[in-house]
Amino acid sequence: MHRLNGGCHCGNILVAMELARAPSTYSPRACDCDVCRMHGASYVSDALGSVLIRIKDERQSNKYRQLGGIADILLCRNCGVLVGVLHRSDERQFAAINAKVVEARARFAAQQPASPKKLSDGEKVQRSQRIWFSNASVINVDA
Repeated sequence: MHRLNGGCHCGNILVAMELARAPSTYSPRACDCDVCRMHGASYVSDALGSVLIRIKDERQSNKYRQLGGIADILLCRNCGVLVGVLHRSDERQFAAINAKVVEARARFAAQQPASPKKLSDGEKVQRSQRIWFSNASVINVDA
């Protein structure tokens, strides 16, 4: 496994990822939805890997409902950084992380365009469950 860390600019939301392959084999997906475009987000995920998201002060984080209401964009209220996107299904948490918050992002392959806007809600769910981290956890450190 390849371990990578990252987080938002102020350090309120921290990310620890484990990828099954070398980071250079992952092409971050540049989402074309309005929110992701405005934040310049491109996502990395690995269905065979894992991610742990630690939130130091939950009051300084925000979730914004996206992808037709099936997922939440995770943002830091303090510094404004879009950290990732979360989807819960059948008591299981799925996640994709904004490659730009990963400390070693320069090691990723070139980003590729992605257009979830063209997918139906059902296709969006299937896609997230197929390619996002399926072993994803979010914990609130201040709890």
